[in-house]
Amino acid sequence: MSVEFVLAQGSKLFEERFNLLTLWQEIAENFYPERADFTVNRALGSEMAEGLASGSPILVRRELGNAIGGMLRPTNKVWARARVDNWDEVTTEAKAWLERAEERQRKAMYHRQTGFARAVKEADHDFATFGQAVIQATYNRTFTGLLYRCHHLRDCAWTEGTDGLVDVVYRKWKTTAIELARMFPKTLHREIQDKVAKSPYEPVEVWHCVLPRDIFESDGKSKHKTKYVSIYLDVANKHMMEEVGLNRQQYIIPRWQTVSGSQYAYSPAVVVGLPDARTLQEMTLTLLDAGQKAVTPPMLGVQGALRSDVNVMAGGLTWVDREYDERLGEVLRPLTIDKSGIPLGLDMAQAVEAKLTEAFYLNTIGLPPTGGPDMTAFEVGQRVQEYIRRALPLFEPMESEYNGPLTEETFELLMGAGVFGPVFGMPKELQGREVKFQFESPLHDALENVKTQRYLEATSLLANAAAADPAVAHIIDVKKATREALLASGTPADWLRSEQEVNDAAAAEAEAAQIQQQLAQMQQGADIAATIGATQAPAGTGGTGVPN
Repeated sequence: MSVEFVLAQGSKLFEERFNLLTLWQEIAENFYPERADFTVNRALGSEMAEGLASGSPILVRRELGNAIGGMLRPTNKVWARARVDNWDEVTTEAKAWLERAEERQRKAMYHRQTGFARAVKEADHDFATFGQAVIQATYNRTFTGLLYRCHHLRDCAWTEGTDGLVDVVYRKWKTTAIELARMFPKTLHREIQDKVAKSPYEPVEVWHCVLPRDIFESDGKSKHKTKYVSIYLDVANKHMMEEVGLNRQQYIIPRWQTVSGSQYAYSPAVVVGLPDARTLQEMTLTLLDAGQKAVTPPMLGVQGALRSDVNVMAGGLTWVDREYDERLGEVLRPLTIDKSGIPLGLDMAQAVEAKLTEAFYLNTIGLPPTGGPDMTAFEVGQRVQEYIRRALPLFEPMESEYNGPLTEETFELLMGAGVFGPVFGMPKELQGREVKFQFESPLHDALENVKTQRYLEATSLLANAAAADPAVAHIIDVKKATREALLASGTPADWLRSEQEVNDAAAAEAEAAQIQQQLAQMQQGADIAATIGATQAPAGTGGTGVPN
C-alpha cells in the first residue's frame, strides 16, 4: 500500500464512524462527562457535568466501572492463571513452571512505569459506558519494560476479519514536534525538523496503523515475514516515519455486546439505562422546581398598593401604601401551591434510580446472602448456582474479550523478551503448546467452590456406603479427586508433590510397612520359640537349659 492509499482507507473508516461519535457524545454527557469530548472541543477548566440535574447515572456507571477491576483483576491475589489444554494431564513440574511464569508476568505488569493500572482503569470505564475500549500493549521506548496505554475511542477506528476478530486498527495521535523527533530521529520529515528548531511544542497529527501483512502487501511482494505491519504516518506531509513487522496486533479491543453487521459494540447497561437517565434528569428538574416553589412560593400582591419591589429575603422590607384598606385582603400573600404531588414524584424518581441500578448489574455483581449458619450445604449450593446463572452473562464476555487478550498479549511480549527464560528451558510438554489464561473472579470462585463441595459430598457419600459394602471405597480415584479439589480451593501447585513423588512415597511406605510386618513376625516367632524353650527346660536348669 502507498501512503496515500493507507490515508484514504483510514479516512473512510473514520468517516463511516461519524454518526457513532454523536451517540457516544450523548452517552458520555449522561453517564461519563469526563469523556464527553467526542464531537466538541472542551477547554481546560470547563465544568464537566454542566446541565445535569442528577448525578445518579454517573454514580451507577462509576460503580460498575470500579467493580469491573475489582472483579476481573483483584490486586490482593493472582487473578490470571496460565493454563494449557488437557490441564488435568499436565505434570506437577509443568504446572509449577507456569506458576513461576504467572508471578513474573504479574510483577512485570504491575511495575509502576508500565502504566498498567492507569490504562485498565480508564479502559474499565470505557468498557462499562461504551461497551468497548482500546488498550495498546507494547514495549517502552528503551525496550526495558512493558507499556500500556488506553486510547480515546474518538481517535480509533477498526475493522473485523472473516474470523470476527479485529485485524485492522487506525489511531489518530496528536503529539508535538519534539516528541516525534525523540521517537523517529532518523526518519522525520524536513518540515517537522524545522518545527523542532522553531516551535518544538507545536501540535502534529500522526496516524498509527496496524494491518495484517497480507492486506498491506496485497501486490504479492513479501517484504515482511510477520503477521502484522505497524506504520506511523505524518498526515500533513503524507510521510511514512516507520514501517515494521509485528507478530501481534498490539491493540487489544475488548467488546462487550456486539451486533451482526458492525465491528463496534454496545454496553447493554447503557442501552437499558439511557432512557431512564434522560427521564431522571427531567424528573429531577421538575422536583427541584416544585420543591423551590413549596419553600419559597410565588407572591401575590395588590396592584397600586405596593410602593416598592417585593423583597422576600430574610429580614427584607416591602413598602405598602398606608392608605390601603387591609379589610380588602392582604396586600401581599404567597400563592397557594399544591404540594401533594411531590411525594409521588420522589417515589417515581427513586423507582427510576432503582432501574438504573438494575440496568448496570449492581444487583448482580454481589454474592447472594448465605442465610445464616442454619442453612444446609444443599441450600448454599443452590444459592451459588443461582448466582452463577445471574452473573454468567456479565462475567463471561469480560473474561473472554477483556482479560484473555490482555494477559495473552502480555505473555507473548514477555516470552519474546526472554523474561521466562529460554524456550528450551520450558518443560518439554509445554513447548509448542498455546498458553491460555484462566481468571480468578467471583464467578470462577463460585464454580471452584461447587467443585470442592461436590468432592466433600462424594467422600461423605462413599464413607456412608462403605459401612454397608467396603468395596465401594474403590469407586473414586481418591488421589486424583483430592489433588483436583486442592487445586480448586486455590492451593499452589508448588505445595503439591508430583504424581511420581506421591507414588514413590506410597511405595516406600508400603515397603516400610512390609518390613515392619516381617520384623514383627520374626519377633513374634522368637517370642514363641523362647516361650516354648522355657516351658520344655529340664528341672534344675532354672528354665535356661543350663544346669545350675
